[in-house]
Amino acid sequence: MYISRIKGLGFYVPDNVVTNDDLSKLMDTSDEWIQERTGIKERRHVLKGTDTTTSMGVKASLKALEAAQVSKDEIDFVIFATLSPDYYFPGCGVLVQKELGLRTVGALDIRNQCSGFIYALSVADQFIKTGMYKNILVIGAETQSPALDMSTRGRNMAVLFGDGAGAAVVSRSDDPARGILSTHLHSQGEHATELAMITPGVGTKWVPQILAENDPDDVSYYPYMNGQFVFKNAVVRFAEVIEEGLKANGLTREDISILIPHQANYRISQFVQHQFKLSDEQIFNNIMKYGNTTAASVPIALTEAVQQGRIKEGDLVVLAAFGSGFTWGSAIIRW
Repeated sequence: MYISRIKGLGFYVPDNVVTNDDLSKLMDTSDEWIQERTGIKERRHVLKGTDTTTSMGVKASLKALEAAQVSKDEIDFVIFATLSPDYYFPGCGVLVQKELGLRTVGALDIRNQCSGFIYALSVADQFIKTGMYKNILVIGAETQSPALDMSTRGRNMAVLFGDGAGAAVVSRSDDPARGILSTHLHSQGEHATELAMITPGVGTKWVPQILAENDPDDVSYYPYMNGQFVFKNAVVRFAEVIEEGLKANGLTREDISILIPHQANYRISQFVQHQFKLSDEQIFNNIMKYGNTTAASVPIALTEAVQQGRIKEGDLVVLAAFGSGFTWGSAIIRW
């Protein structure tokens, strides 16, 4: 069986910076209130008529391909993770295939929200391990800002989320000592509505019905989160799935070189850091700059960590995420 490794990374975020002070002009909030609860100082929002989920994914992918020194013609498969596709269908994967001018390779879309990139990475890892493909483009991208209720009513969600994309070229490794050691995935659908956009969904309400109702007070069209419940579950599941990955590879907490957690909330990252007794150098956070970019969060953070020299050859890198579904997962990587 082959081993797969992340050969190249890239990310892209819109130019439009939205600070906490900017949000305070739209809703009853403040920089102090937002930072105290989330650690976020600013985030990026797309401007109408500029970036889309697909276009950001393409821009991140081009950077990843360049970093990996892999040509478009060498890509065998595309996996695109997002909760905010350009269209309800088809998915963004085929649009990336078109925009990048790839061969008529397969394209798969992953709908696992905050843990989407971990799920996508796991699928890529299995395809490469079995020998089916050699180079897979894995993307996490989100355009979330247009779906937010930018008022005091929607404040708890609106302050959290940003837009952006991250991409990785996952390739067959020539070095058996380096690569993705294992991935671990979980779900718990009984809590699906604790962090969700309940409607509209084609399976429950069609556009003609939405237009006919025309109810300005219907908040079900906006994302909803039971914050305290999600936080309590997140810190438990983060710890469990990280421990699961370490145990599967005969490793311990002391072996972790750096943890790249999903950037959901800085307070969650701090809690996990304390649980695992990690130093500030052993965990990477950039939520203060970009907010929660959902499926894009892990690849953006991983790319920045590499670019900043925080990860070197031979390091044990742990990726972990938890989010809507509930779904959660981890990946253990020898860099």
